[in-house]
Amino acid sequence: MPAIFPFTSIVGQERMKRALILNAVDTRIGGVLIRGERGTAKSTAARSLAALLPHVKVVQDCRFGCDPDKPTTWCTECRERAKISTKDLPVSERVIPFINLPVSATEDRVVGTLDIEKAIQRGERHFEPGVLASANRGLLYIDEVNLLDDHVVDILLDSAAMGVNTVEREGISFAHPARFILVGTMNPEEGDLRPQLLDRFALAVDIVGIRDARDRAMIMERNLAFERDAEVFRKQWLPKEQELSNQIARGRELVDKVTHTSRDLLSIAALTSSLNVDGHRADLVILKAARAEAAFEGRTQINDHDIALAAELALPHRIKRTPFQQAEMTTEQLQERIEQLAGQSVPAEAAEETESKPEGQPEEKKT
Repeated sequence: MPAIFPFTSIVGQERMKRALILNAVDTRIGGVLIRGERGTAKSTAARSLAALLPHVKVVQDCRFGCDPDKPTTWCTECRERAKISTKDLPVSERVIPFINLPVSATEDRVVGTLDIEKAIQRGERHFEPGVLASANRGLLYIDEVNLLDDHVVDILLDSAAMGVNTVEREGISFAHPARFILVGTMNPEEGDLRPQLLDRFALAVDIVGIRDARDRAMIMERNLAFERDAEVFRKQWLPKEQELSNQIARGRELVDKVTHTSRDLLSIAALTSSLNVDGHRADLVILKAARAEAAFEGRTQINDHDIALAAELALPHRIKRTPFQQAEMTTEQLQERIEQLAGQSVPAEAAEETESKPEGQPEEKKT
C-alpha cells in the first residue's frame, strides 16, 4: 500500500480541513464539496483523513461492514443470520475504507445489482454489492464530481442523507446500510454542479492556492521530504496524527450528548432567514456541524462560535446575494452577526429556557 501524506502536515487550507474533520466526527452531516483550482491538496486531504479515522467494529464476515451495536441498521443478510442464530453474531474490527469513485461509474456500479435469473430459476436472492456497499462506514471520494452523471450524483447524495441503500428488481429487494463520509472535489473552470445538486452537499469550501511565499516554500520542503523518504516523514508527524485521530474518536463518542438551547435554534434560524437562504436544509446542517464542532472540542454544549464556524461552511454555496459574494465574511463577523440577530429576535425569557437533552438523557441539576 502506498504511503499516505500526513493530514496534519498539510500547509494552510484550514476551512477545508475543518469541514473534513467535522464530517469525520459526525457522518450524518452529509458530506463536503471542495471547489478549487488545481494543485491545492484537495485529493491529498481526503486520502489523509481516511488514514486518520479509528478502526470500527463490524459484524464478522458481513460484506457491508454492519455495525454490531446497531441491529436496526443491519443489511438483509445480517438480519437473516440473526434470525437463525442462537448466539450473537461474531464481531471483528476493520480499518476505515477509502473508496474512489470513477467518473465513468454507472448506476448499477454504484448501487449494486440483483441477479434476477437466479431468483427466478433457483429461488435464490443474489446481490452483487456496488460502491455504496464498499463505502459503508468509510469515506467515499469523488474527484471531478461535476463531470459525473447527474443521476448518479443524486443517488449518492440520497444514500448519504438516508444512510441506507435499497435495490428492488421484479418484486425482489435487498437493503444494506450506506452511511459514509462523502467528499467531492471539482475545479469550477471545468463546469459547475446544478443548483439542486449543489444544495444537497451539506458543506462546501472554496479554496485557492496559498499566496504567502513562506508557506509556499514550506509546501515544497514537506513534499520533497515526503518523496525522499515517506516512512521517515510519517514518523515525524505521527504524534500529531495520533493526537488528531484520538480527538476525532472522542468527538464521535461525544457528539450525541451535545445539547443546544432554544436560543441556539433561533440564532441559526435568524441567520439563515436574514441571508434569504432557500429551504431548511442549511439550518439543519448548521446545527449538526455546530454539534460536531463542540464534540470535537470536547464540549457538550454548542455556542455562538460553533454556529459561526458551521455557517461559514454551510452557507456560501446556498445563498444568492450576500456578503459572501461581495467580501468574504470571517468567522468573527459571522459570530457578531449571530449575536446581533439573537439579541433582536430571541425574547428575554428564552435565555432561561432549559437545554435540549439527547434522547433518554436525564436533566442535569443546576448548582
